[in-house]
Amino acid sequence: MFLRSPEMLLRAGVLFISLCATVLFWWGLGRPQEVPGSLAPGERLQCASYTPFREGETPAAFTVTREKLREDFALLSTHLDCIRIYSMKGMELIPEVAREYGLGVIAGAWISRDDTDTENELRLLEEMADRYPDVVRAVLVGNEVLLRRERTAAQLLAYMQRVRDRVEQPVSYGDVWDFWMQNPSIVEGADFVTIHLLPYWENDPTPVDRAIDAVEHAHEEITRRFPGKSVLVGETGWPSEGRRREGSQPGRVSEAMFIRSFVSRAKEKGWRYNLIEAFDQPWKRGQEGAVGGYWGLFDAARQDKGVVRGPVSDLPQWKACMGASLLGFALFALLLRPQRPAGLLALAVAASCLVFHIHLLGLYSRSLPELAWFLGQGGLLAGCALVLARAGRPALPRGVSDALLGWSLVLAFAEVIGLSFDARYRHFPVAVFIVPAWALLAVGLESALWRARGQIIGWAMVVAVPFMLWQETLANVQSLAWCVVVLGMAAGAIRGPVHSGSRRSDPASAATESAAPGAP
Repeated sequence: MFLRSPEMLLRAGVLFISLCATVLFWWGLGRPQEVPGSLAPGERLQCASYTPFREGETPAAFTVTREKLREDFALLSTHLDCIRIYSMKGMELIPEVAREYGLGVIAGAWISRDDTDTENELRLLEEMADRYPDVVRAVLVGNEVLLRRERTAAQLLAYMQRVRDRVEQPVSYGDVWDFWMQNPSIVEGADFVTIHLLPYWENDPTPVDRAIDAVEHAHEEITRRFPGKSVLVGETGWPSEGRRREGSQPGRVSEAMFIRSFVSRAKEKGWRYNLIEAFDQPWKRGQEGAVGGYWGLFDAARQDKGVVRGPVSDLPQWKACMGASLLGFALFALLLRPQRPAGLLALAVAASCLVFHIHLLGLYSRSLPELAWFLGQGGLLAGCALVLARAGRPALPRGVSDALLGWSLVLAFAEVIGLSFDARYRHFPVAVFIVPAWALLAVGLESALWRARGQIIGWAMVVAVPFMLWQETLANVQSLAWCVVVLGMAAGAIRGPVHSGSRRSDPASAATESAAPGAP
């Protein structure tokens, strides 16, 4: 009993630390934070981009009804003075219903490579402007057409001049501010200049605490370049979800910081603006990754994200996630019964990482193959937790342990390849590979086949790390964390097995190592 008391005390201490760490982890992610600059009660924003898409709808397939528009505009009219739309397709009812709620409309025609579609868009834009002169405040002929390289500046100018001759409202074109600087000739067709200022997406991303100064600099550059033309900030905002770009961190708190600071600066400088956007648009994830779908003041279910008023949380469901993690930890501990205190801590980490991975699945998974990929990673995470929990006990069969660790290494290497050559819309899967990295370092690969392949993959990962750091810079803490995990997995794979009294180390078994099950 005397000998067991210190061990029991140690286990109790590790259990207590594990529980506290789990609570603190989720509280740190989701605690509500005060952000300066809340709008006063009843104060409205100037304008925000609007699309009527609901869950599962995309620009290719959606239905607009008066009832849906009334639901949206009843909500938005308490926060906005106007909305911006980008296309005429399916938007015929918008001005009429917007009038009921006192909302103005900045109407836009979608200009594309297709001549027929472009002509229909322009015709419907002219008709809408003529029919609703009291609602349609301005018209925009195209959106980021030059950025997408779908039309030349000369073609765009001709479209703008045509519309300008046929409508009473002021006419402009919306694009990233740099494309106005590169194509100054289009200003001849514009009554005002509409610029998009998105510090997160700049070639040199700006951290949120310096983003407003970057916006002001761009605004001043445009004003100097086009004297006599008023300027509309046609798009500005910050994503509430997605991967970090250098020092630019998405999140609801960051979005609130940017929007509140921008609105304050706009009041001070007298800027006209349109925010992107009213509602989250998860369908954009297919084109822009997770970050593209979450720029709204409200989420896709029309719930307020707390962007403009009151405290804001990066993870409003943090309490549910914490509860799920604690429950998962309890189930892991009861089912696997780790003998070593380190195994107990590993299970606590595994439970929180698995819950966080499932949370990311909802944001990043866009198709059945991606869903299968996420689920496969989650399954290997749980398997590697089993490997750690069995350390100090009769070990798992060598083939099973090696298969779990080896395939985790393969999937991590696939992520490394993606983040090395196609990184723009990929996230850093830190959470799901922390436990596999731990297991590789603690146990290692034992069979000759997995050991040989693991060393090759490990060295390839080491070579890729400087390249990933160069792409993301040292300002990207997500990238730094990912590189630490990658180097941990590489070290475990390169070093080979960690033998203990409970693992097989009989040299006579080497003759049959190459037949170990689970090897690719």
